[in-house]
Amino acid sequence: MKSSTAYVQTANASRYLQQLCKHWSHRFTVDFTPEEGSIDFGDGEGTVELAASRTQLRVQVSIEDSGDLPGLERVVAEHLARFGFREELIFDWQPG
Repeated sequence: MKSSTAYVQTANASRYLQQLCKHWSHRFTVDFTPEEGSIDFGDGEGTVELAASRTQLRVQVSIEDSGDLPGLERVVAEHLARFGFREELIFDWQPG
């Protein structure tokens, strides 16, 4: 399993977490509260774990060793950036 984590500075972390989870809840297995969320894309396609605080959103993506981790990072970041279009969300992905 490969994974990476980004800590995104934003005062809207809970809103973005909930928006992303609601957005994908019709297609994937999703569980969330205002503070934490998880998205399972199924069939080894990866997972996303989210945690919101008052000042940041922690985004952790994981995928099977044979999967495309940079691709998953890109898809998640693009979706969150659309929700946060009024501010610049910076994703500095770190391995592990």
